Amino acid sequence: MFRRTSHRHVHQSASAGAAVWTVAARRGAGVGLVFVLATTVTAGDAWQQVAERAVLEEGQALADVHRYCSARVPALPAMTSAPQWQADAQQLRQQVLTRIVFRGAAEQWRDAPTRVEWFDTIPGGPGYRIRKLRFEALPGMWIPALLYEPDQLVGSVPAILNVNGHSPEGKAYVPKQIRCINQAKRGMLALNVEWLGMGQLRTPGFNHGSMNQLDLCGTSGLAPFYLCLKRSLDLLLALEHTDPERVAVTGLSGGGWQTVLISALDTRVRLAVPVAGYSSFRTRIDHTKDLGDSEQTPSDLATLVDYTHLTAMIAPRPTLLTYNAKDDCCFEAHYALPPLLDAARPAFALFGAADSLRFHINDDPGTHNYERDNREALYRMLGAFFFAGDNQFNTGELPTDGEIKSADELAVPLPDANDDFNSLARRLAATLPRAAQPPADPAAAQAWQQTARTRLGQIVRGKHFEVQAQRVAEGPAAGARASFWVLEMDGQWHVPATVIEPDQPHGTVLVLADAGRSKAAELMAKLVGQGQRVVAVDPFGLGESLPGVGPNRDRDGYLFALLIAALGDRPIGIQAAQVLAAARWSASHWENTPPRLVAVGPRTGTVALIAAALHPDAIQQIEIHGGLRSLKHVIDENWSASKTPELFCHGLLEQFDVDQLVALIAPRAVTWVAEP
Repeated sequence: MFRRTSHRHVHQSASAGAAVWTVAARRGAGVGLVFVLATTVTAGDAWQQVAERAVLEEGQALADVHRYCSARVPALPAMTSAPQWQADAQQLRQQVLTRIVFRGAAEQWRDAPTRVEWFDTIPGGPGYRIRKLRFEALPGMWIPALLYEPDQLVGSVPAILNVNGHSPEGKAYVPKQIRCINQAKRGMLALNVEWLGMGQLRTPGFNHGSMNQLDLCGTSGLAPFYLCLKRSLDLLLALEHTDPERVAVTGLSGGGWQTVLISALDTRVRLAVPVAGYSSFRTRIDHTKDLGDSEQTPSDLATLVDYTHLTAMIAPRPTLLTYNAKDDCCFEAHYALPPLLDAARPAFALFGAADSLRFHINDDPGTHNYERDNREALYRMLGAFFFAGDNQFNTGELPTDGEIKSADELAVPLPDANDDFNSLARRLAATLPRAAQPPADPAAAQAWQQTARTRLGQIVRGKHFEVQAQRVAEGPAAGARASFWVLEMDGQWHVPATVIEPDQPHGTVLVLADAGRSKAAELMAKLVGQGQRVVAVDPFGLGESLPGVGPNRDRDGYLFALLIAALGDRPIGIQAAQVLAAARWSASHWENTPPRLVAVGPRTGTVALIAAALHPDAIQQIEIHGGLRSLKHVIDENWSASKTPELFCHGLLEQFDVDQLVALIAPRAVTWVAEP
C-alpha cells in the first residue's frame, strides 16, 4: 500500500525492506509527491513493487500512438473534374496492386490461370438449384463455393458475388444463405464463396494472424484474400448467362471489407453493397473497436490509400453503404458512415452520379447484422440499378422456409493437402534468407556489414530518436536506489524507465522483457546484486507502453502495431530506435560507456538484435534469454501477429535471419540463455 504526501522530501525508512520514493513535480506542478511503502516487506516483495511502479501518466501510451498514427493517414487528393479523378483513381489502383497486393511470390500467383472444378448439383428450393464447385485462389489453395442458379436461365442475367465475414459457419451462415436464395429466386446468379479461415477453411493455418508470416517472407499476406475475390469474379464472368454490366458484390463485416476492396480495385464490379464492414483509418484511431485485423490493415496500404480513397474510387458505380445504428461489434453508423460519405460524394457528383451513392442505417435490430431489413435494402438497390423500369421486381424478402441447408449438406470436396497461409510461408521460408553470409576476410566482412546494415535499416524503417529525460520519482529500494524516468523521444514517444543502482555500480545493463519490466523484478535484483546499474525500459507495445485501456488493451496493442505497419513504418524499427535512444541516454547520463543489453523473450530478444545490428557501438554486448535462434521458428510454430506483431516485419526474413543479424553485431558478443 502506498501513502501520498505533499512533502518534497521525507526521511528514508530504516526498515530494510521499506521504500520511500520521492516523486518529482511534473511539468511545472507546484507539489511533489512521495510514495511511502507503509509496511515492512521482504526484499523480494520490495523488488517486485519497484518493478511494478508505473511511470507514465494514465493513457500516455495510447495518446502517443494515436498522435503518431493520426499524423500519417493519407488525405484524399483534390477532385477537380471527372477525368482527373478517374485518372487518379486508376493510378491508385495500379499502385496498390503493384506495390501492396502483388509483392514477392504473389506476382507469380497473380499470373496463374483460374482453375475451377465442378461437383454435384443439389436441389435448392422452388425455382433454383445449388451447384457445388471449388476454385484455386492461387496454385494449391482451393476455395469451396456454391452457385445458386435459377432453374430457368434465358439470356444475360445479373451475377452477385456474396462474401462473408468472421462468422465461423462460413458459407453456411444462415443470413448469407437467405440472401443467396432470394437472389436466385429473382433470376440472378448468386455465388456463395467460403472466406479464408471460416467454414470449411477454418483451420489453424488459415488463422488471419498467420497471413503476416507471408509478409515476413517478403510476400504480400493480403494477396490470397485479394486473389480469392479476383478469381471469384473471373469464374462468375465466365458463366454463359452472366451479364458483365450487372455484376455486384456484397457482404457483412469482413465481407463488407472484401466488398470495398475488390470494388475499388476491380472495375468489373458494377454495384457494391458493403454492410458494416469498414471505416476510415482516422475513424479507427479514434474508435479503437474499429481497428482492423491483419487483412484490413496490411503492410503499407495506408502509404497510398485510406478507406475514404477506396470508397471514392468506386465512383460512379452504384454503391450502397449499409451500417447499423447500435453495432455491438464495430463501425457504428453515427461515426463510421459520415467520413465515407463526405469523401465519396464529391467523386460521384463529378460524374453526375450523386444518386448512385446511397446509404442505409439499420435500427432493427441495429446490432452487427445482415438480417431482413439490411437484405431488403440490398434488394431495393439491385432493383433500382439492375432491374430499372421493371415494375414487377419485388424488393421484399421472399420466403425460404425449409430451404436452409446444413453445413454438411453444403460441404464441397477439398484436397487433403490444401495450401494455407502457414504452408505457403513454410515453402517460401525454405529458401530464405537471400543475403549471403559475411566473407571471412576482415576487410570484406566490414564492407558486407556496411551494406547489409543499410539494407536492414531500410527494411525496419530505422529511426534516430533524441531523448529528453524527466525523473518523476526516486527513493531507496531493497538496499539500492531507485529512480523512475520518462524518456521523451523526439516529442513523439514516452518510454518509461526504471533505474536501480547499487552503492557503487561498475557497469550499466539495459533490461527489456516481453512481459514488460514489471515482470523482471528477479532479473533486476540479480543484476544489482552483481554490482550493475539496471535501466529497465518498456519500448512501444510492451509492458507499460502497450497502448489501450481496459480489457481490450492487448487487442488494441497489436492492432495499433498493424496500423503502424500499414502506415509505412515498422513496429520493430520503432522499438529498436527507442532501445538505442535509451542506450545512448544511459551512456551519456552515467559513465559514458555503452551499456550491456539483456532481453527476456523472443520479442525483445529480436528487438535487441535489430538494435545492435543497426548501431553496434551503442551497445556493449547482448544477452538474450529465451530468444529466437531463427525467425523461421515463428512460421514453423504457426505464430500469429496477434501475439507477436513486431516479429512479422515485411521482408525481414527475405534478407536476414538471426545468424545474419549476429554477424552484423560482430565483434560485439551475443550470449544465448535458455533458448526455446
